[in-house]
Amino acid sequence: MDYIFDNERPIYIQLVEKLRMEIISGKLKPGEKIPSVREFAIIARVNPNTMQKALVQLEDEGLIFTERTNGKFVTENKELIEKIKKELAMEKVNNYLKDMKNIGIDFAQAIKYLQELGKS
Repeated sequence: MDYIFDNERPIYIQLVEKLRMEIISGKLKPGEKIPSVREFAIIARVNPNTMQKALVQLEDEGLIFTERTNGKFVTENKELIEKIKKELAMEKVNNYLKDMKNIGIDFAQAIKYLQELGKS
């Protein structure tokens, strides 16, 4: 995993987004053990407190869980993963359609562009 951060947004939010993508894309598998906070912080080159804050948010979302003596794991709730994946996809499509409308491209033409890109 590559961790490159921009200075425009808090690092913990960028970590949450990156790890969420790793989970919903399947790079981190359901039930997979993830590194400890300290190990993850070293990998990402961030402060352990920042990593802890990101992991707490992912745990609050239900994407990871903690087993007291065994560490943290990716959720095995595939329905939750699919729900979050769909929400993210819908958000991206909505943003795309808004952007197209803002530059004067109607819905039908925007869909046509997507179909053209999908063929390549």
